[in-house]
Formats: sequence, structure tokens, C-alpha cells
Amino acid sequence: MNRKPLLAGALSCVMLLVAACATAGPRTVTAPDAPRALSGDSPVQVSWTDPAQFTEIRSSSNRFEAQSGNWVYQLAEALRKSAVKRLPPGQTLEVRFTDIKRAGDFEPQHGPRANDIRIMRDVYPPRITLDFTLRDAGGRVLQEGKDVKLVGLNYLQNGVGLRSNSDPLRYEEQMLDDWLRKLLTATRR
Repeated sequence: MNRKPLLAGALSCVMLLVAACATAGPRTVTAPDAPRALSGDSPVQVSWTDPAQFTEIRSSSNRFEAQSGNWVYQLAEALRKSAVKRLPPGQTLEVRFTDIKRAGDFEPQHGPRANDIRIMRDVYPPRITLDFTLRDAGGRVLQEGKDVKLVGLNYLQNGVGLRSNSDPLRYEEQMLDDWLRKLLTATRR
């Protein structure tokens, strides 16, 4: 049996996998080529500072899991989607995340198999620090804030987890929704 075609086929598959991994985009939120802002034309612009400096990663007992995925981008998209629905016509909103600590934490003391499990407890509420500028249709600043600190106290009791328990960012998204509702309600008055 001639094994050269099999070997060549296997080698081609490996090369395709390597190429796919190289072009698949950032695998961590701290990757140098990971985005630092949402792109596109929208009345809501969202950006963020270097996620490697976020509390979620700096103080995590499992840095690998804390920086895995693209959760900063997903939070930014969720904020934009929610804000676009609520923002009065002509107004614009710019938001910049400067720190994020996701709900829950890793507790490696429960053994090696528990190291990858995010434990939700009241002592681990979600926290987000951000800067924002809300402008009217003429570009006049309606409201702005620097180092605005959002904390999802009692996040486990508000029922969010029961409604959408498959979304790993549900508590942070709910906290951002609550902030937007208060911000845009106060501005309309």
C-alpha cells in the first residue's frame, strides 16, 4: 500500500488547521490584535482600555479562563444594542470601559477540576467602571461622566439568572441596561 498520498493528505489537513487558527482572530481579550472598540456607523460608540489591566484579569485566580474568549467585545455589543433602542433620535452616546470585573470568581481551593468553574456568590458582584458622553443632535453635551462605577449588588436576587441562565454575561448586561435606563430617563426630564 502506498502511504505517500495518505501522508500528503494528512499534512494538508494540518496546514489548513494551522492557517485557520492563524486567521480565526483573537482567542483572548488581551491579544495584541484584539479590537479595542466597536466599529461601524452608529449613534452609540463603545471602546475600552487594555483588558489586561482590568480587575477581572489582574486579580483572577485563573487568568487563563478570565482572559479567554471575546467577552469585552460581547459586552460592548450588548451595550450598543440596548442603547440604540433607548436613545432618542439625533442623540449620540460614547462609552469607554476602563475596568471590568465580571460576576462570580474562580475558587481553585475546591480542587483541580473546579479551577475552571466560575462560582456565583454575593461577594463577587459584577463591577464596571466607565467614562461616557451623551450629546444632543447638535453635538451639545447633555451629560457626561468620568470613572462612573457600576456595581451589581444583589445580582443573584434580581431574577436575571432565572430568565437567561445560558448567557455567561447576563449579570453584566443587566447592570449596563439598568444604568442606561437611569441615564436616559434622567436626561429626558
